[in-house]
Amino acid sequence: MLKDNKPMWDPYAAGFSLGLVLLGTFLVFGRGLGASGALTRFTARVAEVVAPVWVRGNSALGGYFADGAHWWDDWLVFEVIGVLLGGLAAGLTSGRFGWKVEGGPQLRPAQRLFFAALGGVIVGFGARLAQGCTSGQALSGGATLALGSWAFMFAVFGGAYGVAYFVRRLWI
Repeated sequence: MLKDNKPMWDPYAAGFSLGLVLLGTFLVFGRGLGASGALTRFTARVAEVVAPVWVRGNSALGGYFADGAHWWDDWLVFEVIGVLLGGLAAGLTSGRFGWKVEGGPQLRPAQRLFFAALGGVIVGFGARLAQGCTSGQALSGGATLALGSWAFMFAVFGGAYGVAYFVRRLWI
């Protein structure tokens, strides 16, 4: 059962820790964090199981299996697995783990799940279209002071601020 009275992790300590992890990835692997590449590799693997001939002839997914390569050859696959396990560990160790779908006075849990799935599909499509995800842009690109990454993050926060006005009544 979810225990809402337990304190959350300190956001400054968590942010500092994330910064150390990001620094470590640059030092060890020569590049930063990201998630969409791992999800693309996982999608390629599922597609290979369902339609192997099509995948091997597909220019977008076939490269993941060229010359004996495997879908798990990129460390980002293991990063995403670690994120899932780390989230589980955080929930368990803080005593805040549980199953709960929060809606709002105007939003039922089923609607919340629908909109979350719809938003996930839109963000996933945008990530593949941009050839990278928000974590890669914001964390890795921002850490290297890439102008495009900073412009992207200002656009994300500005867009969220602008849209929040129109959906605020769903939550209050």
